[in-house]
Amino acid sequence: MDIPLLNDVVIIFGLSVAVLLACNRLRVPTVVGFLLTGMLAGPHGLGLIKAVHEVEVLAEVGVVLLLFTIGIEFSLKSLLQIRRSVLVGGSLQVLLTLLSAFLLAGQMGRGFGESIFIGFLISLSSTAIVLKLLQERAEVDAPHGRTVLGILIFQDIVVVPMMLLTPLLAGVGGSLGGAMLILLVKGAGVILLVILGSKWVVPRVLYQVARTRSRELFLLSVVVICLAVAWLTHQAGLSLALGAFLAGLIVSESEYSHQALGSILPLQDVFTSLFFVSVGMLLDVEFLLQNLAWIALTALGVLILKTLTAGFAAVLLGSSLRTGVLAGLSLSQIGEFSFILSRTGLENGLLAGEAYPFFLSVSVLTMLTAPLLIAVAPRVAEAVLRLPLPERVKEGFYPVPGVSGEDRRCDLKDHLVVVGYGVNGRNVARAARAAGIPYAIVEMNPETVRREIANGEPIYYGDAIQEAVLCQAGIRAARVAVLAISDPVATRRITALAKRLNPGVCLIVRTRFLREMGPLFEAGADEVVPEEFETSIEIFTRVLAKYLIPRDEIEGFVAEVRSDGYEMFRSLSRESPSSFDLKLHLPDVEVRALRVAPGSPGAGKTLSEMALRSSYAVTLLAIRRGEKTLPNPDGNTRLCAHDILILVGPPDRIAGVAHFFSGTEETRRSEET
Repeated sequence: MDIPLLNDVVIIFGLSVAVLLACNRLRVPTVVGFLLTGMLAGPHGLGLIKAVHEVEVLAEVGVVLLLFTIGIEFSLKSLLQIRRSVLVGGSLQVLLTLLSAFLLAGQMGRGFGESIFIGFLISLSSTAIVLKLLQERAEVDAPHGRTVLGILIFQDIVVVPMMLLTPLLAGVGGSLGGAMLILLVKGAGVILLVILGSKWVVPRVLYQVARTRSRELFLLSVVVICLAVAWLTHQAGLSLALGAFLAGLIVSESEYSHQALGSILPLQDVFTSLFFVSVGMLLDVEFLLQNLAWIALTALGVLILKTLTAGFAAVLLGSSLRTGVLAGLSLSQIGEFSFILSRTGLENGLLAGEAYPFFLSVSVLTMLTAPLLIAVAPRVAEAVLRLPLPERVKEGFYPVPGVSGEDRRCDLKDHLVVVGYGVNGRNVARAARAAGIPYAIVEMNPETVRREIANGEPIYYGDAIQEAVLCQAGIRAARVAVLAISDPVATRRITALAKRLNPGVCLIVRTRFLREMGPLFEAGADEVVPEEFETSIEIFTRVLAKYLIPRDEIEGFVAEVRSDGYEMFRSLSRESPSSFDLKLHLPDVEVRALRVAPGSPGAGKTLSEMALRSSYAVTLLAIRRGEKTLPNPDGNTRLCAHDILILVGPPDRIAGVAHFFSGTEETRRSEET
């Protein structure tokens, strides 16, 4: 029995393998490879695909699963944090793009209804392409990534009233007011469903499923939740993709979100690839070649128009100019929901004649350029920032009283500079405050800055990629700087800038992935903390603790792994290390500060009695006692409670003597015995 769909799926994936291998050799993004596969295999290319409609249905499942995974990685709390981006940024971007396209189409002789409909089509961007590319670049949590996500969510919502308005623009259809009222009621019901599902229904269902310890049952349950919520929102008149995103948000509120994400990712990758192939299949290559000049010119105009309107919307939100440029280029293409909307317009006579294939050709061309534009966006932003523009334009228009200006210039010395006030930055600042270390914070979220100024935090508004912003926080006089932001490109730029402004500053940089360590060391970082590496250390630490391995042995092993691992990554750097860090010159030596706790075995003993150097190969360089520093203490120096000891030695040896200065009940008992 011949199964056309099976034949087509085999052809698609087989051709995709060949095309992606070539793209990998040429360093072309995989998204472009899938689009090219669709162009080759589609009815307008080699004509290898017969079941075109069935492939498009599978592609719709890919979009659903992609938005579901985005929702799982997000959360309701995170969604509330970007509500300004959704409501204000999204509405500004859509309205500005729609109005601009409407005026341009009117100048070209299009009718009123057709001009508005063209604005509808152009105002939407590709959620599937943009979010996949931002995920691959680890930029979803970056400032521009969160802005882009908020605008895309609004676009997925606004496509519904656009579809309701389309028949009215064509002069057909019934009452808009009644349809909108019904839609609002259904939307309220969906929101209530999300709240109830995330709080009570889904966590209990997944708990019962998880108790069975069946991976197949768990995967099936997750898929059912995803498709069921997507189907319900579709029945309510909303988009499938929006429903899938809401389903992901529901699952993200449970303790099973990570397992659900790991289970669904392989399916998502397979079906999402079908979506990109199906988009490529829409392109009529013959029509494109016949009208190449006009199509290319129109596509270029769309890219420029959407970059300007989306970037301007981001800047009006309070983002810096750099964030605006990155967001604008990320949203410059036409989206997949425009294809769905265009079919409605075609049915109602708003895209007559060659207008429909012309629109499809322009849309696919803009999608093909999306990976390239997102890749070059940081360099474009750097070029824009070099233009002689006012600092107020570069930093953003959001009013943050008392933050910018000469009256807030940092006059600290030997202080700590914290760039980014997320979870990591907040914890660093909290620790510095508890230890009495002076610090200054740089943050580019204006709402966070406004709130923390009211709490008395020494926080400065601005994008740290700009020299003036770092100087405002006193980087030239700082002893240590911690970079804790989620934008990998900006992190490298800030690292290089901070090192140029203050070659003696100790730069401690947080990154998500191990692959970022080499470029960061090359940029001038002194310490790079990859979340991947530290998470693995935390995992095996807890595993060893469950097997009752002594704590001092675990700490010694952790010190050894960190030393070996970080030295291996540090060797990727082409720059010579900083002279102040002994560990960079002597890989087997570590400098560490330990506090003498009251009641610890070492409190009250002299250095001769401790015999740190002879017995443990650890040397005490100095003692900090209150406001005084005792350099190179002799053997008769007696240790006091609350002293801070500066020790140098092999990492495992330092870990071995740390318990002498701990005041825990366990160490006191071991000392007595």
